[in-house]
Amino acid sequence: MQHTISFTQHDKPTPIVAQVPTNTLLADAAHIAGIDIGQPCGGQGRCGRCAVQVTGGTVRRRSTLRLSPADVEQGYALACQTVVEGDVSIFVPPQEKIERRLTTDRVVAEVTVPEGYEYLQDQTVRRIHLELTPPSMDDQTDDWSRLQIAFRQQQNMERVTCSVDLLRKMGQVLRDGDWNVTAVVDVSNVIQSGESNHTIQLIDLQPGLVDEYSPLWGIAIDIGTTTVSLWLVDLVTGRVRAQVAEYNGQIARGEDVISRIIYASKNGGGQELRQRVLDTINSLLETACKRVNAKAGDVVKATIAGNSTMMHLLLGIPAENIRLSPFITAVNHPPILTARAVGLNTNPEASVDCLPGVASYVGADITAGVLSSGVDVADDVTLFLDVGTNGETVLGNRDWLVTCACSAGPAFEGAGVVNGMRATQGAIEEVWINSDTFEPTYRVIGGGKPKGICGSGLIALLSEAFITGILDKAGNVNLMANSSRVREGAHGGEYVVAWGTESESGEDIVLSRVDVDNLLRAKAAIYAGFTVLAETVGILLESVSKVLVGGSFGKYINVEKAVQIGLLPDMDWSRFEFLGNTSVKGAYYTLLDWRKRERITEIAKRMTYIELSADNSFYEAFTSALFLPHTDLSKFPSVAEVLENKQADTEKSTHVDK
Repeated sequence: MQHTISFTQHDKPTPIVAQVPTNTLLADAAHIAGIDIGQPCGGQGRCGRCAVQVTGGTVRRRSTLRLSPADVEQGYALACQTVVEGDVSIFVPPQEKIERRLTTDRVVAEVTVPEGYEYLQDQTVRRIHLELTPPSMDDQTDDWSRLQIAFRQQQNMERVTCSVDLLRKMGQVLRDGDWNVTAVVDVSNVIQSGESNHTIQLIDLQPGLVDEYSPLWGIAIDIGTTTVSLWLVDLVTGRVRAQVAEYNGQIARGEDVISRIIYASKNGGGQELRQRVLDTINSLLETACKRVNAKAGDVVKATIAGNSTMMHLLLGIPAENIRLSPFITAVNHPPILTARAVGLNTNPEASVDCLPGVASYVGADITAGVLSSGVDVADDVTLFLDVGTNGETVLGNRDWLVTCACSAGPAFEGAGVVNGMRATQGAIEEVWINSDTFEPTYRVIGGGKPKGICGSGLIALLSEAFITGILDKAGNVNLMANSSRVREGAHGGEYVVAWGTESESGEDIVLSRVDVDNLLRAKAAIYAGFTVLAETVGILLESVSKVLVGGSFGKYINVEKAVQIGLLPDMDWSRFEFLGNTSVKGAYYTLLDWRKRERITEIAKRMTYIELSADNSFYEAFTSALFLPHTDLSKFPSVAEVLENKQADTEKSTHVDK
């Protein structure tokens, strides 16, 4: 039977009506009505953030996870787990608004053009001027053949090919330029082979003689699970002229890769996720081009880095086998494609190079990170960490590279934490707790009242709560602590970071026992990953010369706090380097230099992948790391010293009081 569904949104008084059959999910009905309801867990009913209020009619709830009895009594239902059984009226609460810290021009200035960059030696895309002999009654050579003759005679380019779209406009361009034209070509095959008889790809043809020093545009892209970053680059000078970043539009359908793979396997889900990430990239492209008064269609080359799932979803390749044993990708090294085929709003003939990955959970974001960080050419053993949802790790040097990945989950991105949020305006990013009064002090991004706690704030909070005794090593809340901020909550013991009178929502911002469990699992997975990797190759962590931390999130981590919770190994702080987004930087290097592009292929071939799910020692290491900082405190001597000093101070204070 067909039923009438009426949706009312908080900011739109006029209802939107749709007709759907019995057993249609409320989330699907909303999509039909053109209303976007976020499903950060991919529609699995785990996150509770797609809750809507049923104000009239009949529905059937398959699950009420994350909803209290009071919520259900008030009509709330999970849109991804509730089906229609009759005419229904639905109220859609305000959806999560995603904001971010803006990238400034100062950041662009920090990107240094690689030393010795030479456009005509290193770049595969070239601008070439050609002067053609006009046709006449005595010379009726066709336009395409005439252009090929000019390439052979003036550039020694024997074989040139082009698309049918270029053929369609070629005649007009030649005549508009009075037979003087500028060709943009991709000479990758000639450069890499060293032989002139290899095929040249014609990307664009423009009338007249274009200034050879004017910008020739390319883009380097990192498709992160959380954030998409794009750098607009002048290929002639090698300079990064604009940097833009935005949250990946796929987040609304899953905050981690597994959730997105599951969503993609549903009816039409894969195409939706592909379009969402393309919309994100093309929007960033438009923004970047506006900053330099260029057009998106002027971009003639793109390199893309991202994890294996992101690559599959971008290209519309089924990704379900990535999450199923034996965890095999459809492709680790996609061929060079055109922007038209991929869906980018650049020049349609622009070459799009999706960089090579290694395995299902070690993708091009990691090979690009290894390239830009220099792990593959390091003399000493180096540990490279990408602290994120997938927790990828690389260990090695110029002679060998091993890698693994562990599912850390999105807890440090704010998901799975009651008051967690991304690092946006209003997020608590740093916390200090007084060891005597248990009163907190915190810093909020952008100032003002806090909305929640982001990843760096959660690390600081977990550390401070442990060191001050609010949490024990197992993560239990000390309900005997002499503070009104420590209390029994709906999910067990909890600590109040900000009272409702201080927060923007008017509700208390807390750290609950459930939050602690999720954070402990995330940090334990990351720590276990690199410790097992080291043990597998017989390397002691103490012998690692440097620990390189990639990812935008890594730039905001407090090393001391991260060590105190057992997220990072306990070693001299001078050995840590926080590199920011190494993935987009690697994509930038390969965009400029064909030798770097060959090097990243070699990196992917050299990396030995270790599947942790098949290694029993990983589970043992993971279990041992589910404590603050670890079951074996000898692995964290600096933390042991802090705890001993705290104990000594407490005993001294007690003695003085007596």
